[in-house]
Amino acid sequence: MPLTHQTILITGAGGGLGGTAAVALAARGADVILLDNKIAKLEAVYDAIVAANGKEPVMYPFDLAGASENDYYELAGRIAEKYGTLQGLLHSAVEFSAFTPIAQHGTKEWGHALNVNLNAPFILTRMLLPLLQQSTHASIVFTSDSSARQAQAYSGAYGVSKMALEGFAKLLAEELQTQAHVRVNTLIPGPVDSPFRKRAYPAEDKSRLPAMSELAAVYLYLFGPQSQGISGQVIDARTFHL
Repeated sequence: MPLTHQTILITGAGGGLGGTAAVALAARGADVILLDNKIAKLEAVYDAIVAANGKEPVMYPFDLAGASENDYYELAGRIAEKYGTLQGLLHSAVEFSAFTPIAQHGTKEWGHALNVNLNAPFILTRMLLPLLQQSTHASIVFTSDSSARQAQAYSGAYGVSKMALEGFAKLLAEELQTQAHVRVNTLIPGPVDSPFRKRAYPAEDKSRLPAMSELAAVYLYLFGPQSQGISGQVIDARTFHL
């Protein structure tokens, strides 16, 4: 179904799953705001959307790890000025360096990962919530990991952040229960042939994994009218069926 008149902001949009979601949503007519800290990657996704005849997106270079609260405030103000409201927010940015034992985990790396994977989604959601609440229907989607609930050894700050992120999403969904027009869900992409997967499991045979493009249907569902009224859920792409 078309997503015309829908404005959706995507973090980590400069490639990987964020870029995949951006291409899929723009192809259905959504106004997509591409947010990432690497301009070259933003430009590549921009070109891919235009080449696929998707609606021309907006690029917004932004450093989630180093941004101040004023930077987030300015971002929200620019969206309000240009669009008035917001219909979608996809948290797809991720910070992961390597599997590391806690005893060897660097303090700087720990803080950086928590900033990108947990603190940034909190601040961005808080800043943009008023714009989402002004919409007739709006969707907030957090991206987690299939191993989050297992407290996988050596996953370090990444694992901790994903466990906390799922809890934050559930808490937010409960708080917004009386505002049925704003839904909050968590997506588990599962193993796919993505840049993140290549970093985490470099020796794995990626030819046996699904392509990132196979997630397009679940992104369209989560931001489309079919998921209206669905909130507080963890959607696993591996078992997802319309």
